[in-house]
Amino acid sequence: MNPARVKEIVRKEFHQSFREPRLRAMMIVPPILQFLVFGFVVNLDVERSRLAWLDQDNTPASRELRAAFEGSTYFEVTHTPATQKALEDLLDRDAIHSGIVVPPQFGEDLARGRATSIQILVEGSNSNTASIIANYVRDVVRTFSAGQLNEWVRQKRAGRPGVIRLNAPGIDLQQRVWYNPELRSRNYFIPGVAVNIITLVTLMLTAMAIVREKEIGTMEQLMVTPIRPSELMLGKTLPFALVGLLDFSLIVALGMIVFRIPFQGSGLLLLLGAILFLFSTLGVGMFISTVSHTQQQAIMATFFFFQPAFMLSGFAFPIRNMPEIVQWITYLNPLRYFITICRGVLLKGSGLNVLWPEYLALAVFGIAIMSFSASRFRKRLD
Repeated sequence: MNPARVKEIVRKEFHQSFREPRLRAMMIVPPILQFLVFGFVVNLDVERSRLAWLDQDNTPASRELRAAFEGSTYFEVTHTPATQKALEDLLDRDAIHSGIVVPPQFGEDLARGRATSIQILVEGSNSNTASIIANYVRDVVRTFSAGQLNEWVRQKRAGRPGVIRLNAPGIDLQQRVWYNPELRSRNYFIPGVAVNIITLVTLMLTAMAIVREKEIGTMEQLMVTPIRPSELMLGKTLPFALVGLLDFSLIVALGMIVFRIPFQGSGLLLLLGAILFLFSTLGVGMFISTVSHTQQQAIMATFFFFQPAFMLSGFAFPIRNMPEIVQWITYLNPLRYFITICRGVLLKGSGLNVLWPEYLALAVFGIAIMSFSASRFRKRLD
């Protein structure tokens, strides 16, 4: 391999790709815009859920419970229906996300130390949102119930000095959340968004590299030069590898600045994962480029590969929830391993001692895919 010839191919590819201002902008601006759009849109957190309050008791205890919901950052009491039918109509019209029904005798039961209950109605067409709202309601009710129990015990002690023995032992639950203490869904999704965007960019650019030469008629000129196929392939992929690394670095930086994504691990380790991953995407892009005759075919083939890889990467849908046969198929998907690396390095600060299986898988896939694409690569028009 002649480094001078590879250098000339790289220089030619950079000049051809960056000579048009619009094309230069398209390599940087669209990935950043897509990342920002995804970052703001892909968010499963439920904030300020609209709540309807049906109070059939109207006692200080029920009003105190309502104040607990209004004091929470998760709920906003927007409606106070007078009947159960009116509450159900609000749910039917999507005017609220949930409703609370406080039954009669609620305050009296609390004052006498008897067990009582409230009813929650949740709009469940979106099961994830409904589950989150139900958990928020349980948290508020649990906190309120603990406060009421402490008040009841205090009053009993004031009326009859001595130790009050409750029938059930007390349980002090201390919860700690690691790696994402605020439980922000963006912290989980944005690393995956960065991986998917860089995959699409490098696939698209590389897939059209050889096809563009065929369409504009410059492949004939390359055929009469002493350039070897391996040198031409390396010269074609290296510029897009650099563009991919630049885009990935910008996206990670924007995630930290705009969305406050933590960066707990090593930047060099993340960069190593990106380089190994690019071997796979550039190899697939080069293979698509060699089997396509037009840029339209290359674009269609790119999306044909990207969509299944995206769905099976574990970006949005947990792999453990997929059918077992599909879970086995995901082991053939390089995106699965790089998303795991990004989340591990960014959120957990994991090192190579933990993530070495993912790095090894990316290296194996990268070498295999790039070798297969190189064997298919021929310096010819057909």
